Amino acid sequence: MTAHQPIGVFDSGVGGLSVLREIRRALPHEDLLYVADSAYAPYGDQSADAIELRAVAVTEQLIARGAKAIVVACNTATGAAARVLRTRYSVPVIAMEPAVKPAIDRTRSGVIGVLATRQTLASHTFKQLLARMGEGPEILLQACPGLVERVEAGDLEGEGTRALLAAYVEPLLAQGADTLVLGCTHYPHLGRLIAEIAGSRTTVLDSGAAVARQVHRRLAEVGLLAPPGRVGTERFWTSGEPGTVAAVMERLWGAPLELYPLTREAATPLFGEGEALVVQGAGCSR
Repeated sequence: MTAHQPIGVFDSGVGGLSVLREIRRALPHEDLLYVADSAYAPYGDQSADAIELRAVAVTEQLIARGAKAIVVACNTATGAAARVLRTRYSVPVIAMEPAVKPAIDRTRSGVIGVLATRQTLASHTFKQLLARMGEGPEILLQACPGLVERVEAGDLEGEGTRALLAAYVEPLLAQGADTLVLGCTHYPHLGRLIAEIAGSRTTVLDSGAAVARQVHRRLAEVGLLAPPGRVGTERFWTSGEPGTVAAVMERLWGAPLELYPLTREAATPLFGEGEALVVQGAGCSR
């Protein structure tokens, strides 16, 4: 294992790009590999066993491509598979944790709303997190079926997406929540709509920046931070149809990218396989 090897990041689809962006900001010298497991999205509607199988399969692919660390950029996969990944692989495995503790520090009303998938809210990992918080603010849990699919389709601001978000957010506000925790990496991509619905007096928190800091700490502890003075690269794969997924990923990432199809073969080049679909177009600064 060397410091020059890349960091592997994966999610059930495109949502984890919100975490990848924070890792890029915190670690500009690192090479990053990202897998959008879009053929199996959303994880939140699958069984824990099925999610674990996908997490292991994708991690195997990333390690075959030289990943020196794995970032599980998915709250649902964290709850279903992070423990197994840490047991099975020797590389650092960094996973998600909804920003409940920062929310407790920020709330003024004493009421916090958590937006997440059903699987995340039902997971043992999330229940342990709530148990660690002990007595304190009231924490309202809101499962949000359908939101992941909206982001996967690139529908970030449509009327249907707005109506769905309002149906989930407004009841939390009506119960006094002044702080919202985004417990799914897809949801930060809906940040503009969430802010409009929740209003300026509501704090909205996600875990992307905290995960990036943890990646930095873990790599520093084991001497695997890439040396300064170089510009890190990004490489992207999807288990879905590249022609369908690429346009959404380019929009969310905010820059042109090359998207490779993820295949089952482990003996593949470090930074690519087959023909990439090159997405060119204007994007916002990342």
